[in-house]
Amino acid sequence: MGFGVFIHRSDSIYDDSPVEQYQFPSQYLGRVRACVGDWIIYYEPRKVAATRGYFAVAKVAEVVPDPKAPGMYLALIAPNSYLDFINPVPFSGSEGVVERGVLNDEGRISGRAQSAVRPISTADFNRIVAIGLDEHEPELPRTGELDTTFAVAGLGESGQAPFLFEQERDRTIQLSSRIVRDRLFRRLVVQAYGKRCAITGLKLINGRGRAEVDAAHIRPVEANGPDILTNGIALSGTAHWMFDRGLVSLSDDLDILVSRHANDPDSIQGLINKTGRAIVPNRAFERPHPHFLRWHRENCFKQ
Repeated sequence: MGFGVFIHRSDSIYDDSPVEQYQFPSQYLGRVRACVGDWIIYYEPRKVAATRGYFAVAKVAEVVPDPKAPGMYLALIAPNSYLDFINPVPFSGSEGVVERGVLNDEGRISGRAQSAVRPISTADFNRIVAIGLDEHEPELPRTGELDTTFAVAGLGESGQAPFLFEQERDRTIQLSSRIVRDRLFRRLVVQAYGKRCAITGLKLINGRGRAEVDAAHIRPVEANGPDILTNGIALSGTAHWMFDRGLVSLSDDLDILVSRHANDPDSIQGLINKTGRAIVPNRAFERPHPHFLRWHRENCFKQ
């Protein structure tokens, strides 16, 4: 087992779904197999417009031949392991490249940097993950309540270190922690939506800078919903309650739908922003994915 880097473009010609699978040709089979049972980092090349750089981590569960494409293989991603970075990590910064393993003996970028799949050292993995998941100013829960586990792990507000790994062995343990993942998911979603409720349009922030909105999973974790931004939406408390109970939902075109079973539809309509459509991030890769919206309409929404 070992850490790796998988290159993925948002406009990829491969049959990739970073949350579920990564398609690759046979030339990379040995390298991918070496990652089975361990974590990889997804990277988007610098030549891609508005590149996200190193943008997520995931755990490789197994490698299988692609039944639809002879000569191709699929790296299957372990369920609920994918995690978006809250800070996209650029290939290089003021201190040079962040992935030191791509440098040759003379300190120059080598051809390894062009490999779609490549091994990565523990030091480079830890460095990139630490930057990608660093909460400079942690987003606190809307209720103001912190789980006691944060205090134990040194992740609470008083600890001043929401996602710093004291020991390298703790890194992958934290990546699997439900508490940590929920906290980071909230930060990612609230940040993408500019602390504004997608349904009401309200942006309410208290004196301490805490946003009133929740980060809601469109397909819940309990129903195998992933911790990915496109499965998230920022909602105020009331809107979140209605969304979870199927009184409101969204069409694939992001129109806000009100259930015919609502006992006070006029009041619900009064809460919806004047456009009648969800207010979502401008960048396509941050918006709710139709796949998750369909799941919500078919399994939660009271039509």
